[in-house]
Amino acid sequence: MAIRFQRDLAFTYGEPAELSPLIRRVICRNPSAFTYHGTGTYILGRGKVAIVDPGPDEPEHVAALLNAVRGETVSHILITHTHGDHSPASAALQAATGAPTYGYGPHPTRPDERPDQGGDYTFKPDVVLNDGDRVVGQGWTVEALHTPGHISNHLCFALAEEKTLFSGDHVMGWSTSVISPPDGDMADYFASLRKLLPREERLYYPTHGPGVPDPVPFVRDFIAHREDRERQIGAVLAQGPSTIPEMVKTMYREVPAHLHPAAARSVLAHLIHMVATGRAACDGAPGPASVYRLN
Repeated sequence: MAIRFQRDLAFTYGEPAELSPLIRRVICRNPSAFTYHGTGTYILGRGKVAIVDPGPDEPEHVAALLNAVRGETVSHILITHTHGDHSPASAALQAATGAPTYGYGPHPTRPDERPDQGGDYTFKPDVVLNDGDRVVGQGWTVEALHTPGHISNHLCFALAEEKTLFSGDHVMGWSTSVISPPDGDMADYFASLRKLLPREERLYYPTHGPGVPDPVPFVRDFIAHREDRERQIGAVLAQGPSTIPEMVKTMYREVPAHLHPAAARSVLAHLIHMVATGRAACDGAPGPASVYRLN
């Protein structure tokens, strides 16, 4: 399944871009293979504003955010999840503004981290948001949607006034999300994608990359892509037992080798899902070194 990615994005680091009457974005200078151009921090509202995903604790970015809201009051700091490119700057912003933080919960204390995407173990939300909770500010209302998969504490935020979804790392226009066990969970990810299909949002703003217009067909493409991956795994296993490194070499032959470790984490997540649903098997609990076979 070929996903119709959307990667064009005109921006200047540190400069707020006006995206809509209620939304501005400031992009942090932390580009990488996993953040694209960098973390896109959103400013929601006018006068009394919320900041969505402050990003990494980079002084340049924090200063740019504070400059962008000069003369305004920051009333809320909203966190989609606690990877290190999303939440750490909340501490500096809170120290400067006094605004409370909102999120699903602290970082899961499970060994699921890669060096490039470590967890923010210091973050603890002042206000815990559960699925369906509403946050009301001056001229805006958001609904928290619990969307585990990429990580278990992931939230999206639906802006009622503009039918827009801040989708964090759950749905991005430029790339698929890495699902890295044990906290990244493919069954949860499928369910969280399907959760978006009946909703009315007309535009998604992920934390990395450009906005995603007409998002429902795009989400369907993501689901189909993941289903195709599981069919690919099944086709490899139909040739005989195999390990994850062997599968990655076959399935991701057109992907640069430096991205293969991340691909291996997603393949592991798929295999855990396939073992749980009876389509694959291995000896013992499925893990990165297991030998897999068709069930």
